[in-house]
Amino acid sequence: MSSGEDGLRLELLDASQRLLDQGLNRGTSGNAAVRCGDGILITPSAMSVAKMTPADMVRMDLNGNVLCGGKPTSEWRFHRDILANRPDVGAVIHTHSAFATTLACLRKDVPPVHYMIAAAGGNTIRCTPYALFGEQTLSDYALSALEGRKACLLANHGMIALGSDLTDALTVTIEVEFLCELYWRALQAGEPHILTSQQMHDVQEKFVDYKKCT
Repeated sequence: MSSGEDGLRLELLDASQRLLDQGLNRGTSGNAAVRCGDGILITPSAMSVAKMTPADMVRMDLNGNVLCGGKPTSEWRFHRDILANRPDVGAVIHTHSAFATTLACLRKDVPPVHYMIAAAGGNTIRCTPYALFGEQTLSDYALSALEGRKACLLANHGMIALGSDLTDALTVTIEVEFLCELYWRALQAGEPHILTSQQMHDVQEKFVDYKKCT
């Protein structure tokens, strides 16, 4: 095992613990993966984060073969497919966080109710059609919903967030959960005003300028 892989195993464990600590996942729900050389490292199946160690992370190739470790999460297909098809993505996080999952159960896209929707890569956060967990159909739906995006909702299931690395993916996860909570609360109070395409275009341009300055 390379020192680089050792570090990624620790990062994957740390990200899983932070998701649990922040209430974004509970028990054995949710999972995460990170690009590792020509393959991926992914969290194991049905194991609580409290019992998880770096050695429990499963190394797979992009054909879905286990190279090192035990049984990967049942959701390995969409992790593998995203990392195989999105060279801009280095890490994938999947959660069953409360507000994202609530909107996913309503099968609602999240509209530009707040300008930070742009942090997810576009003017909306799309919600997929429903598919059984762990199946290829779910992965196909996720890839479509994530086109040009860094996050999506999975109908009656949860959310997926992407990042250049685990730190970035975790930042997107936290932001998307906040935006889902904000939208849900606004709907309870009335009909929220939605930002226009031009207003969101202006936000995206400002984000680009901001990144140039950082």
